Amino acid sequence: MARRRDLGGLIFIDLRDRYGKTQMVVHPEESPDVTAQAHQLHAEWVIEADGIVQERPQGMVNRDLPTGEIEVKLTALTVLNPCPALPFQLDEADKASEELRLKYRYLDLRRPEVQEVFMLRHRVAQVVREHFSGEGFLEIETPFMVKSTPEGARDYLVPSRIFPGHFYALPQSPQIYKQLLMVAGFDRYFQIVRCFRDEDLRSDRQPEFTQVDVEITFADREVIFGTAERLFVKILKHAWGIDIATPLPRLTYQHVMDTYGSDKPDLRFGLPFSNLTDCLRGTDFRIIASSIEEGGVVIGLCVKGQAGVSRKELGELENLARQCGLPGLLSLKLTAEGLAGSLSGKISEAQAAAVCKELKSETGDLLLMAVGKKSAVLKGLGVLRRLLAERFRLFDPNSHENPSLFWVVDFPLFERNEETGEVAASHHPFTGYLTEDEHLLESEPWNVRSTAYDLVMNGSELLSGSIRIHDSAQQAKIFQLLKISDEEAQLRFGFLLEALRYGAPPMGGMAIGLDRTIMCLTGGSIRDVIAFPKTNLAQSLVDGSPSEVDPQLLKDLHLVIQKPKS
Repeated sequence: MARRRDLGGLIFIDLRDRYGKTQMVVHPEESPDVTAQAHQLHAEWVIEADGIVQERPQGMVNRDLPTGEIEVKLTALTVLNPCPALPFQLDEADKASEELRLKYRYLDLRRPEVQEVFMLRHRVAQVVREHFSGEGFLEIETPFMVKSTPEGARDYLVPSRIFPGHFYALPQSPQIYKQLLMVAGFDRYFQIVRCFRDEDLRSDRQPEFTQVDVEITFADREVIFGTAERLFVKILKHAWGIDIATPLPRLTYQHVMDTYGSDKPDLRFGLPFSNLTDCLRGTDFRIIASSIEEGGVVIGLCVKGQAGVSRKELGELENLARQCGLPGLLSLKLTAEGLAGSLSGKISEAQAAAVCKELKSETGDLLLMAVGKKSAVLKGLGVLRRLLAERFRLFDPNSHENPSLFWVVDFPLFERNEETGEVAASHHPFTGYLTEDEHLLESEPWNVRSTAYDLVMNGSELLSGSIRIHDSAQQAKIFQLLKISDEEAQLRFGFLLEALRYGAPPMGGMAIGLDRTIMCLTGGSIRDVIAFPKTNLAQSLVDGSPSEVDPQLLKDLHLVIQKPKS
């Protein structure tokens, strides 16, 4: 029961279930026993009610409810289970702390707006299953207890009772097993599967999450892209009622990093970057000159129509830039009276004109620039760019009309440690590379482009995948570059390497983050779209896990707890 209202003798009761609300009415003069029971009711009590469905009186119709034209005249009422005072009021849940709502998540989940999220999640899962089944894919389950292999994050380990000192790992993804399925001759596989990663959490990460896992044999990038695009056409039509044009744009990793400072930029607003280093080379302004001399860069962006910001507001923007990891922020305001801002008078007129031309700016615009090491400047500006768009309201975050949906391609195969020069796999060690870059493997492996790709929507990575390495000799070469010895490779991946020798076909695939997709569709956080999520410390407040266990269980598993030193 949602609530009870006593109005001039009549008692109205709003009955709530997953399907909505229905108004019930009690007439004291007709049903004194029911009236007595109704006076005892409180919110969230579980009741059983009998009555007669009738039209509401004229002028009492509620057009905001699907049941707003009828009401139930009660003839019998039974209390099945009373409810004590709630730790927070459901209709004022936004005033309660997230910690409290997560502790009593089963109460928070009663709210209609929260339940609607999970109804959408269910419907999207149905769309996924229908889509892949209709395109000839088989849904096949892969193991939850697997061999621990390095895949980018720490594994959650499961100790074996039968084999003391040995462990299973919970899968970070079904990557290896779906490749084995391809070797086994299942040419089209998908699975809606739980994955586990013991890593530091962010707003869009959870230690356990759900992905739509997909693999296809004899597939190139276009086959993968077409399969995914047809799915997202259906999802967006179902969820938002909009049509999107395909094929979706394809942007290179290098382009999005240089232009937006992120490999998953939100393109619903402008604010592209321009490298202004050459425009300002030779300046007398020491902050810029010294940075350029040391190999640094100047990168800027133009905020259209915002030259009217005050000095105080510029100070706030500088503080915001520091919070994004930038040492500071330089500004030029193109006003009708001339140039203003922190860089005004510090550079020559010719240099200012070159900057304005490069940023395609005009009178009324605000130019913002950052100076320093290129990678750090791009990273900081990439974070600041989104904050600027929100601050200046450059887009409507709740609009569904023009979603920013595109592919990012040509990711680097390796990441290079700038201090040691060592390389590590950017994606996972089974990712293929572009054949035209093969000559760089020995001399400049960090410049080799991979066959990896991401699908980005409104600033969130919804899908990641690649065309795989299916040749064991080629795979061995990648392991060698990663300084994984033959012995270590055999120990960690021996079962996959052996399988690749037995006529493994070319293959490619993708993993779609189901949680992130629903998060993007609803505008909530990752915790809003998971029924029982963990906190930022990977704790479950509902059941109090992680927790200590019975010492006998540890003994059976041959485990001894070593307390950390204080």
